[in-house]
Amino acid sequence: MTTYDIASGNLPQAPTTAEVVAGPWPCYSNCRHLPERERWEIYGLAKAGRGALEDRGVAMTETYDAFIARITREMGL
Repeated sequence: MTTYDIASGNLPQAPTTAEVVAGPWPCYSNCRHLPERERWEIYGLAKAGRGALEDRGVAMTETYDAFIARITREMGL
């Protein structure tokens, strides 16, 4: 290990076996002013983004149904 490794944060780490948990997601209420079509596009992107994280093994603290209910409520859909 060099001084550069220490300074840059590139330290060796033991593999983790703990579940990765992410949440909560950003608030989508700032999208309310957008036209409905654009809000539906953002809704689709939010779902796809969450799905991509879950596919990589990220466990979310918010259930999928709660996530959908929240983003539709926040965006006024």
